[in-house]
Amino acid sequence: MLKQNTHKSIILWLLTGCFLIYLMVVIGGITRLTHSGLSMVEWNMIVGSMPPMSDVDWQIPFEKYKQSPEYQLINNQFSLDEFKSIYWWEYIHRLLGRTIGLVFIVPFFYFLIRKRFDKSLLKKMVVLLALGAFQGFLGWFMVKSGLQKEPHVSHYRLAAHLISAFTVFGFTFWYALDLIYPVKNDLNEELKLLVKKSKIMFGLIVAQIIYGGFVAGLKAGLFYNTFPAMGEEYFPDTILSHDSFASNMLENPAGVQFVHRYLAMIVFAYVLYVWINARSKALTILQTKAVNFMAIVVVAQFVLGILTLLYAVPVSLGVLHQTGAFFLFAASLFFMHALKKNA
Repeated sequence: MLKQNTHKSIILWLLTGCFLIYLMVVIGGITRLTHSGLSMVEWNMIVGSMPPMSDVDWQIPFEKYKQSPEYQLINNQFSLDEFKSIYWWEYIHRLLGRTIGLVFIVPFFYFLIRKRFDKSLLKKMVVLLALGAFQGFLGWFMVKSGLQKEPHVSHYRLAAHLISAFTVFGFTFWYALDLIYPVKNDLNEELKLLVKKSKIMFGLIVAQIIYGGFVAGLKAGLFYNTFPAMGEEYFPDTILSHDSFASNMLENPAGVQFVHRYLAMIVFAYVLYVWINARSKALTILQTKAVNFMAIVVVAQFVLGILTLLYAVPVSLGVLHQTGAFFLFAASLFFMHALKKNA
């Protein structure tokens, strides 16, 4: 289908962007789990693309890092080599962000000059550029929160930065799918109901990803490394140790982990419910493949979540778990889009 598509080059461009955003999420996860995100204390969009090349060059960012709360309160025994180990991950993360910006902007103007966008497609591409720019701003906004008095970023800003990356990917992927599968047919009543259920499912997945950001920001995965109970209880008193219910569910590490683990069970059950429900319908080959893939991913992600918790969030499992969330998000989008193609 892609070989004969008149928008082939635009589709490849968008899918390349999707892959790079996926890499950005993975590298971002590694950066967070290795505590590297606050190693670069300056934010330059253009300047600073080249890394330090000599010991003299390295001393400049190291001295700036020594003025940060993270160094003064946590890493004040760091050697230059230890600083380099965290600096590189943040450097790669920011360099990839710049690369994604170029990959989106340069082809955009090429296609614009060549008049490859119709009016509708041009509006979509402008949306993508705006979302990408906002994502870059959120990255700076997040890091800034950890360079003030406290040496850690706001979990709210971390979750916003994470879900923003998923949003940019989601729009890019959806627009690519629109070009790959341009034909849209009317849905029968059964499939219309399935579409409604898939929207509920997608909302649950997004909520779970946001709470995943809260867990990461509060390091809530380091508490209660047991499953299915939290320690010896299913509802320990610590989940309600704050004064208000909202604070317990949004700012209390125990409460946030409680929501994340039980919401995971709801997501797992509801995705399988949608899968069972969809399998009873007269689906197309594309729809069948999409819903089967989604079911496989949610099972893998659920198991990864349990293992990540039990082993107290090692870097390898933490990155795999975040990758699983990304694939579940993409799989649910693909299934929802496939439902539009009743042929």
